[in-house]
Amino acid sequence: MMPLAFMKPGDSAVVRRVGGSDEVKRFLANLGFVDGSTVTVISEIHGDLIVNVKDSRVAINREMASRIMV
Repeated sequence: MMPLAFMKPGDSAVVRRVGGSDEVKRFLANLGFVDGSTVTVISEIHGDLIVNVKDSRVAINREMASRIMV
């Protein structure tokens, strides 16, 4: 397992665990980052990521990406 923040553009992985406070977990779950969902990194700019998750394109910062384990 590794944080989503370490993935490079073009990489795909399955979400294994989401860390953080209950509020952070709920926020990420609403975006589609739940256990078992597939995430594909589209691009990376200064550590921030644009990813495809559940047929949606989402931008997340490095701090949030480091809480998502794949």
